[in-house]
Amino acid sequence: MTSAFTDSFSDYTRQLAATATRANRLALENAESMFGVQLKSLEKSITATSGFLGDIVQSQEPATLLPKGAQLARDNLSRWASASQEVMGLGLKASQAFGDLARQPLAGAGTGAGRR
Repeated sequence: MTSAFTDSFSDYTRQLAATATRANRLALENAESMFGVQLKSLEKSITATSGFLGDIVQSQEPATLLPKGAQLARDNLSRWASASQEVMGLGLKASQAFGDLARQPLAGAGTGAGRR
């Protein structure tokens, strides 16, 4: 009786540890993906802004800078919005994967209990 309980408890503990490891790996991969998307967007915005700053320094006609600056602002805002949507999508995929991960042990526990 005690051996069966110990074996069962040990199996559930192993399963819980494996699930926790998978959840941690999933969280880290998701954070890395989100950070990468935001970093790419920031890099593109900084490159475009630094190019515009170079145009400001070399410009002979200040009147042409206002439309370029407005276009740069629109482009940067568009990049930010696109990156935000992509990050939101990655978050939704991760939450779905976490949900699937949380359901797996419960399904396994139900079938394991029916065998005994």
